[in-house]
Amino acid sequence: MTYPLSIVFYLCFGLTLVVFQVLQWFSLQLFGYQAHKKSVDIFNFFLMRCLNIVGTTFQIEKSYDLRRNRPHIIVANHQSMFDIPPIIWYLRQLHPKFISKIELAKGIPGISFNLRHGGSVLIDRKNPDQAVGQIKKLGQYICKFNRSAVIFPEGTRSRTGEPKAFAYKGLMTLFEACPDAVIVPVSIHNSWKLQKYGMFPINHGVKFRMKVHETLEIKDFQTDVLIQKLEQIISEDIRQNPK
Repeated sequence: MTYPLSIVFYLCFGLTLVVFQVLQWFSLQLFGYQAHKKSVDIFNFFLMRCLNIVGTTFQIEKSYDLRRNRPHIIVANHQSMFDIPPIIWYLRQLHPKFISKIELAKGIPGISFNLRHGGSVLIDRKNPDQAVGQIKKLGQYICKFNRSAVIFPEGTRSRTGEPKAFAYKGLMTLFEACPDAVIVPVSIHNSWKLQKYGMFPINHGVKFRMKVHETLEIKDFQTDVLIQKLEQIISEDIRQNPK
């Protein structure tokens, strides 16, 4: 069933991208940021429904209240491109914005449009100065509007689910740009299994799990200690709960 369901998934996935490209454009042009933001939320809800076609289930553990009147920095491990929709949908009250590679700014209906117009930043990984400047810009943006920045400090996706070491530069830049932000550690489980065979077929029956851990304050820690603590929280949860 994996191959037939993957074909149906990609048909629905592609249709969703095209439909919400149009809806996002109209929402932004006619009604502005809030309408566009709602269209992006709904877009990602439907992307998750597409994954239900291949038997994916979603389990979200979120035991702590998140304050909407504060900027947030969401720190998560990274396993696949399918990490994004659950973060956007389940943490939508925080208005998540992403640090994305510049190559994604064009060519992907719905997704590229949101990256260009939704408040996220695009970095050139071959140009460290440009990347740092964009991350700083995002930090200043979330501070000004009480929104959230999502950062995957592992840098690249884990193809096996095994946590990777955190890179410090991006986190340090965000912390310095928005020292009043609340830090939200998030651990993502089993997302890598969706792309176990690459882009096709999509693995069937994956149990996606996402845990939102207790928040931390930047001011309560030295920067290197805070980053080590975040890495420990996320990696320990993944290793202790591998399924």
